[in-house]
Amino acid sequence: MALAARVQRQPDAAAVAEQAAERLLAGLAGRRPVGLATGRTMEPVYGALRRRLAALPAAQRAALLAGWRSFNLDEYVGLAPSDPRSFAATMAAALAGPLELRPGQLQLPDGTAPWPDQEARRYAAALAAAGGIGLQLLGLGSNGHVGFNEPPCGAEAPCRCLELTAATALQNASAFGGDPAAVPSRAITLGMAEILAAEEILLVVTGAAKAEILRRALEEPPTAALPASWLQQHPRLMVLVDPPAASRLRLS
Repeated sequence: MALAARVQRQPDAAAVAEQAAERLLAGLAGRRPVGLATGRTMEPVYGALRRRLAALPAAQRAALLAGWRSFNLDEYVGLAPSDPRSFAATMAAALAGPLELRPGQLQLPDGTAPWPDQEARRYAAALAAAGGIGLQLLGLGSNGHVGFNEPPCGAEAPCRCLELTAATALQNASAFGGDPAAVPSRAITLGMAEILAAEEILLVVTGAAKAEILRRALEEPPTAALPASWLQQHPRLMVLVDPPAASRLRLS
């Protein structure tokens, strides 16, 4: 399928969230785990997913929740799940708590592991043992990262612990009192290798601030300088965008 055909323009950000939730619901019914993401773009997506689950017949909802298996992309090094700034706490508030998921159904890297590099290898092995990702949900970083795959990053980069860039610290500072210096300097992330191995990828992008980086990611040749550009090569990439995010795209 041509890349242009895989970009779905929705009328607004709310419609993007609803469509993303619909695809996540289908992914949850698949045989492989879903890959989940955090960030402001995902908040309305998970809200829409909760509403859709609540609207299902009781037996169907129970079956989906009983079979829930998900792996998050990343976690900050040094933050415990009890820390409200951790991605574990974010996912607990957004999904695990409201949906009453059992421990272990919604997995993330352990940010408090004493040896983060070893934890990255353990997390990658756990994902492989579960069969890898079926549907991978992604947002887009302001510098072109997906997960915490900071540039430069090749398509073969594995799950690992890495240093976060100043651009990413600035983007994520709102969760740390607006202070980029308070953002942890390292994170554990699934690599481009695990992301590109997913059966299907769903990239969700909203807002004018992401318009130019999205254009570059989709329309310029893939490069390690812009990790999201490797997604062009995936045969089952779907991109959901609102009009401001799509405003710079020239795909026809």
